[in-house]
Amino acid sequence: MAYFYLAIAILSEVVATSALRNSAEFTKLWPTVIMIIAYGSAFYFMTLALRTIPLGITYAIWSGLGIVLISLVGVLFYHERLDLPAVIGMGLIIAGVLVINLFSKMVVH
Repeated sequence: MAYFYLAIAILSEVVATSALRNSAEFTKLWPTVIMIIAYGSAFYFMTLALRTIPLGITYAIWSGLGIVLISLVGVLFYHERLDLPAVIGMGLIIAGVLVINLFSKMVVH
């Protein structure tokens, strides 16, 4: 269940960050409300994942996948463009998350 909780935390963080962009510096009510709820949800589910997964591993996966997913949201919904260094960097982030999950003895399998 720890990785399920972590997945919910990551998705909540992506929703929250998207809502943050839409909040127009907290001047729009509903995006601001969604942001507050989604960030609260992200941290709550992250604490549940921390019951089993070590802190460093949890945070590495959460932040790494969050970066990649929010970048994809930017491309798909906000028409942002990723240049080659950004794509290479995200590929390295994904590779790092895979190395952690496949080879680290700290990860709960």
